[in-house]
Amino acid sequence: MPTPFFHFKQFTVRHDRCAMKIGTDGVLLGAWSAAENRQRILDVGTGTGLIALMIAQRNPKTHITALEIDPEACLQACENVSNSPWADRVEVRQTDFKTYTTETKFDLIVSNPPFFTNSLPGPDHKRNLARHTGELTYADLLQRSAALLSHTGELDIIFPATEETLIQEQALSLRLFPHRQLNIHPTPDSPVKRILLGLSFSEKAYIPEEMIIEMDRHRYSETYISLTKDFYLNM
Repeated sequence: MPTPFFHFKQFTVRHDRCAMKIGTDGVLLGAWSAAENRQRILDVGTGTGLIALMIAQRNPKTHITALEIDPEACLQACENVSNSPWADRVEVRQTDFKTYTTETKFDLIVSNPPFFTNSLPGPDHKRNLARHTGELTYADLLQRSAALLSHTGELDIIFPATEETLIQEQALSLRLFPHRQLNIHPTPDSPVKRILLGLSFSEKAYIPEEMIIEMDRHRYSETYISLTKDFYLNM
């Protein structure tokens, strides 16, 4: 049974009431996202509140709105935020992103979205909401984000490498252009498993970067350590 909490350097996240537990994907996105100098940030599908809290740690001047559709996960995110040093700057709301409306335009939208578009859902409905795209498709995420981004804003997401072509095509149809990309290899000999992608309304040339997580068992790469050292206790 997984531990019900996860200690980071400046905050603790409980995840025993959330369908999806703390994982590498969320930490990568929270550490990599373009959070600096952003005033208004939206975290879509916040789950435990991990990414919102990481961004609050990184940017002391930002206000973060964190959306979560699942009631239990939303309550746990609220508790995690309340017990953090940044409770006054992170607002957690239980709502469906597809119907979320606001007059605010966001400088940054981040999401560790549901994935596995073609796999069969399991018996756990809450886990299905968190992992499968039946409730929030990539098209939904991209369309709503395009409507809520400021003209200089950025959408940062993480997704399986198998979905890259689909996401790039759907983003371009909305005139959201990729301008930052980090390809994640679990080990030196493994193919790309995850992609971190930054999208904006400005078209610019970019070269995808590569990152290896583990050089061998429990020996992390210098690049991974550099990205996550402000958060993990033992980095």
